[in-house]
Amino acid sequence: MSATLVELPIDHFRLLGVSPSAETESVLRTLQLRLDRCPDQGFTHEVLMQRAELLRLSADLLSDAARRQDYESTLLKLGSDHPEETAGLEMPSSREVAGLMLLWEANAPHETFQLTRQALQPPQAPALGSGRESDLALLAALSCRDAARLDQDQRRYESAAGLLAEGLQLLQRIGKLPDHRQLLQTDLEQLTPYRILDLLSRDLAEQTARKDGLAMLESFVQHRGGLEGGAAELTTVGMDQSSFELFFQQIRRFLTVQEQVDLYERWERFGSSDAGFLSVMALAAAGFSQRKPERVQDARGKLQALVLVDLDLNPILGCMDLLLGDVDRALKYVYASPDPDLQAWLANHPSDDLAALFDYCRSWLGRDVLPGYRDVDAQVVDLEAWFADRDVQAYVERLERKEGRSVGTPIPSSRSGPDTDWSFSNLPPLDLDTEETLPVDFGDVASSLELSSDPGEEEARGSGLRRIIPLAWTNLRIRRPPLNRLSLSWLPLPKLSLSRLSENRPSWLQLKRSVLISSGVVVVVALVGFSIVELRRETQQQTASTATTNPTEEALPTEDVVSSEPKATLKQERPKSNQLIAPLAALNPSEVQLQALLQTWLDLKAAALLQNGGTESLAEVARPVLVGRVRDQQEALSGDGLVQKVQASITSIQTLSATPSRIEVRAQLTYDDQTLNDQGEVVAETPVGNLSVTYILGRDPDGWRLQAYIPS
Repeated sequence: MSATLVELPIDHFRLLGVSPSAETESVLRTLQLRLDRCPDQGFTHEVLMQRAELLRLSADLLSDAARRQDYESTLLKLGSDHPEETAGLEMPSSREVAGLMLLWEANAPHETFQLTRQALQPPQAPALGSGRESDLALLAALSCRDAARLDQDQRRYESAAGLLAEGLQLLQRIGKLPDHRQLLQTDLEQLTPYRILDLLSRDLAEQTARKDGLAMLESFVQHRGGLEGGAAELTTVGMDQSSFELFFQQIRRFLTVQEQVDLYERWERFGSSDAGFLSVMALAAAGFSQRKPERVQDARGKLQALVLVDLDLNPILGCMDLLLGDVDRALKYVYASPDPDLQAWLANHPSDDLAALFDYCRSWLGRDVLPGYRDVDAQVVDLEAWFADRDVQAYVERLERKEGRSVGTPIPSSRSGPDTDWSFSNLPPLDLDTEETLPVDFGDVASSLELSSDPGEEEARGSGLRRIIPLAWTNLRIRRPPLNRLSLSWLPLPKLSLSRLSENRPSWLQLKRSVLISSGVVVVVALVGFSIVELRRETQQQTASTATTNPTEEALPTEDVVSSEPKATLKQERPKSNQLIAPLAALNPSEVQLQALLQTWLDLKAAALLQNGGTESLAEVARPVLVGRVRDQQEALSGDGLVQKVQASITSIQTLSATPSRIEVRAQLTYDDQTLNDQGEVVAETPVGNLSVTYILGRDPDGWRLQAYIPS
């Protein structure tokens, strides 16, 4: 009676682990290595001896020239007749386990697991307690884990989870290998965040996958003890609080605003204060994006009912009241905030109270409220459209009648003039810049989700959580430990401390001082039209004259855009940061003058960071708050014994908008930097790259100065 044969999807070359072009010496050397390196995971001695026998048989065939030639001809014919199929080997069933082991060693874990699983099923299932059953169970566990890892590396997370679930079920059924069952269970749990991300990132039309993803997300959060974590968090392998926050920030962009509202409300009922705050923000986002002021009203009521320790709610309530048309109450809330940074910003705002309120509300919506939803466009914050919407107007009118207030009533405020008209229907036209928001990018994970205030600095700050979590979030968590970063990423903008944030922080305080509202805010005085350009021309002429007179003497650098072609007789240097600079006083400066002003800012700042002087001259081209930030960064570098060598050159410039008090331009520039220690060694660097930066200039009595910049 003939022995039963089994076929395995492997040829002699793959079984032995040699190339089809391998010479006889290579074949024999590989054989010896394979015999010396037996798998040590716990297989029985019998199956290891069968493995060695199969390896010798393959080596004998491949080292015999005549037999090898016949075998190779057979392989070529099979490949020609059946191009879509894989050549296989037939062997007695008594050697099946050894053959499966060699198939697994040949990096074919999927085929190994499926064939092993079949071998453990009736009617060919081995006898209980036999060595064959033990070897097959161990091989199933090992090949299952390896196959799942391959699928995970290819981002086929659901397939990997299915394999692990099958392996668990198989080992539980035969009651073998408890340690390996625990490993499979751990791998399956660690896949959960990836599976959620996979399911929720699919097209919205795949309703079944989306429903499964939402259910999995809710179960996952509850299992770990809520958004804040808890005792259960310690049993959630590979997902501490920081990792969970990163994961949750990625997940948010794939959830619609209504899905987030529903999730947060359910988690809030389980006692999560973070979920309560996130619910407020989601309701506000839904209300503004859908032009449903009643949802903003719901968010306001919920916010007042929350008990949040050490969190100033006044600015948020003020913004919501503005959206609901109650300018009087909105101003009172904003000016009641104890935050000194917010009050200083309001005091220095170049326009009136209403302009400052609109300015702040628009920034709050664009930075804290609207980003992070699949169906909400955070790029456009159109307050003008909000107040022009009929549903909004009708709802506000109903609120006025219900509360007995009149939006047309002047506000009793020490900051308001006697003729101030705060009528809701007569709000001034808004000069809205829809490109000034900085949405968080979760996709390329990213590409860069960092909120940076200076070009190029984001890449120099490293990776990790900071690639996903805004710096505002991180700093706020340090200052207010009762809430974690999940909710603090949506805290009101003025909670950022100017004294604590470096230049890498979000630049909202500087960004918005004259972004908005009406013209004629600051009375401008024309001084000298082309002062900076003339100064540079004179310097350039002096430099050229000096170079001509004494070619060996280093010439003073100009402040124009740095040339990409080095000159033989001139050494390029940055201007000293204490060099005398005249303000740009032209009433309507040209793009050439604006480019010169911005290049001067970049050059002086680079000189300061290189510890090549003070920051006095920066005050002629930038407002004090930006100068202060450069000074803080300079001191931070100096305290660590470091300097930063920055090369930034503007290549082109485009005016986006211009009023008598505000100019907005977009500049294209090349940028690179190096951070050096006191031995001159490079400890960090940003490679050369092209950047697009939006610059905002404000008019002061003596000329134009930079007040904010936004990397595009």
